[in-house]
Amino acid sequence: MTAHDAVSIIGAKRDGGELSDAQIDWAVAAFTRGEMADEQMAALAMAIVLRGMNRRETARWTEAMLRSGRRLDFTDLPRPTVDKHSTGGVGDKITLPLAPLVAACGAAVPQLSGRGLGYTGGTLDKLESIPGWRADIDPGRMREILTDPAAGCVVCAAGADLAPADKRLYALRDTTGTVESIPLIASSIMSKKIAEGTAALVLDVKLGSGAFMRTREEAHALATAMVELGADAGVRTVALLTAMDSPLGRTAGNALEVAEALEVLAGGGPADIVELTLALAREMVALAGLDTDPAAALADGRAMDHWTAMIRAQGGDPGAPLPTAAHTETLSAPVSGTLTRLDARGVGIAAWRLGAGRARQGDPVQAAAGVQWHAAPGDPVTAGQPLLTLHTDTPEAFPRAFEALAEAITVETGSVDRPAPGPLVLDRVGTDAPRTGQHWSPHRGSGHPSARSGPGTGRLHPRPAADHEGNSR
Repeated sequence: MTAHDAVSIIGAKRDGGELSDAQIDWAVAAFTRGEMADEQMAALAMAIVLRGMNRRETARWTEAMLRSGRRLDFTDLPRPTVDKHSTGGVGDKITLPLAPLVAACGAAVPQLSGRGLGYTGGTLDKLESIPGWRADIDPGRMREILTDPAAGCVVCAAGADLAPADKRLYALRDTTGTVESIPLIASSIMSKKIAEGTAALVLDVKLGSGAFMRTREEAHALATAMVELGADAGVRTVALLTAMDSPLGRTAGNALEVAEALEVLAGGGPADIVELTLALAREMVALAGLDTDPAAALADGRAMDHWTAMIRAQGGDPGAPLPTAAHTETLSAPVSGTLTRLDARGVGIAAWRLGAGRARQGDPVQAAAGVQWHAAPGDPVTAGQPLLTLHTDTPEAFPRAFEALAEAITVETGSVDRPAPGPLVLDRVGTDAPRTGQHWSPHRGSGHPSARSGPGTGRLHPRPAADHEGNSR
């Protein structure tokens, strides 16, 4: 007879007890092998949602998921390794210019990414809009590309043998109402990031209406938990809390965002994309122990060179035209005045309904679908001028996309003080000394604070699904 059984472990956590290392090891291993029934793991996950886990339990849970599969090892590479993970937002194409930029600074960037779910986009979906580019790269080929001084970065799908326990558990949680738990979210993200073999990690924890974390308290708690898990696993980890009440850049979609990323790599692009890319790059370069200015590597074209090499190494044609949508519609300003709000979640849902996202894992997405906005909060607008252009190959999607935007835009008439843009980086969490001069604001130039939910310990309040765990954007 086994020393542990599912019912007693579920009961222990249900009653507020602290699970032992042995209980956690047994539960994760038994579930992965199929010896612990789905309904039993679902019950345990619900008990964790309601009762939480402390730092030791969360670290052990993460370690058990790591042990369920393979852990890559890049310690022998000639470059220091560093990666980035975003919890997901709207218009968040930061990985696209960031990975080659950090590679241009001398680091190796092994980034295992995911596909989108719900209204937050996935990096792999964006990159798959490039003709020929493929996400499936085996570890041997990853090593070759990371070692190649011309590339030095890889963005690809995680293999099935990396933290398979997490893949099974996340699918179960997604269908049993047990996603909203900081210990389970943190362990899900970090088990995959630690498994990919990076020595250092920078986390971009999004905060606001277009993010999974709506409040600063929730975002800070998640960031702290993940930084602690990284430290416990020997991975140097820093987290930035960044604003996501208004969408990033000027596009949300797949090919649309690739085109915008290319503008950044060419030395242009929207100011907020450039600002956040450089902020994350500086953190990554510092964690890698490199004394290089990312701004210089972006300005002189080195980052673009590494992008071209990376895309070619993964089968893509960096010079091929990107897909364009068969149909477009425009939403115009109803009156003259000032655009005071462009809600990230509304824009994200519109892009999703146009075909840029998926409702279920495995659903197809349209490469050319998405939303492009021509003004940002604080900009003056004139009645009848285009505010947004909607792109899709399925014109029957337009009505529902316009519905999503109906409450997402506010144009105020009369004398309106142009709202000062709030900071993009709201806070920083790390085991080193905090950087000063940054403060939190609940919005970024929108004039509308984030929706608030009540406090919780280790659990969150339900909201529409988004793939906040599986994607590194």
